[in-house]
Amino acid sequence: MPDTILLKQNEIKGLTDMKKVLDSVENAFAAYAKRQVQMPAKKYLFFPEGDLRIMPCYVRGQEEAAVKCVNVHPQNPIKHELPTVMAIIELVDPETGFPLAVMDGTWVTDMRTGASAGVATKYLARRDSDTLGIIGAGRQACTQLMAMNEVMKIEKAKVYCRTCSTRSNFAKNATETYGFEVEAVDSPQKAVQDVDVIVTTTPSRKPLIKADWISPGTHINAMGADAPSKQELETSLLQESKIIIDSWEQAKHSGEINVPVSQGVLKRKDIHAKLGEIIIGKKVGRERDEITIFDSTGLAVQDAVTAWQIYRTALEKGVGTKFNFQG
Repeated sequence: MPDTILLKQNEIKGLTDMKKVLDSVENAFAAYAKRQVQMPAKKYLFFPEGDLRIMPCYVRGQEEAAVKCVNVHPQNPIKHELPTVMAIIELVDPETGFPLAVMDGTWVTDMRTGASAGVATKYLARRDSDTLGIIGAGRQACTQLMAMNEVMKIEKAKVYCRTCSTRSNFAKNATETYGFEVEAVDSPQKAVQDVDVIVTTTPSRKPLIKADWISPGTHINAMGADAPSKQELETSLLQESKIIIDSWEQAKHSGEINVPVSQGVLKRKDIHAKLGEIIIGKKVGRERDEITIFDSTGLAVQDAVTAWQIYRTALEKGVGTKFNFQG
């Protein structure tokens, strides 16, 4: 019987980087658009202070299968000294169903989510984009900036979150890390005005970004809304923009568009394309100085292809702990 490999977070971090994850995620979107992916919409269990999502996926042709279990508990850092998001990924051999690996999925989730916005920006932002506005200054904001730095030549970035010390520390650390100015600002409006690309990474249930703050030609990565009733962008901004989603089944239920869809304000015909359709050339991306919005809900295929890339590298380098869970 083959071994199952256990991979911890500190081991995984040495097996990949943002450039590799960007490639994996772009390939994942393309495979999904080509109908090579079997992937039910994520399922939710709702708890009093958070939720648990189950995300299975099978990529035909590549013969990669995986299941991710991931929680979102916003009060964890305050009440329990635990991360808001924690995840476990199991890799499954499609031929036998054998569990080939069990690995930390928290870091994978952060990286592939950052990468999804990076891929969207690559295809939807103006090519000369060099200014960035970030809403939120947590872990996800860090990987968003990491990905943006790979696909844009950033001259300046601005960041806003509600806590002054958090945004100031984020700006200071990011400036030192990347070598361009990252300015902490004291309002969402200041963060998003007069920038080429915007990333929103908050769990807000009340829109933070107003339509009249956004310049023509801006690209927005709406990353924070990932459960019913969450919304970061004013509905009128969505109505005025070209909307690109990752999955209709997930976006209508838990993405940035979920509230206006539930209200009947937005319908499927108002969605321009799925990101994968633009990547494979089935749909056109940016055409003029329209505002583009990428509504990301996070797809299981992104986790699967990223985790399998890590697994193969682990095998090559002999990283991880082997165990027989049936022994």
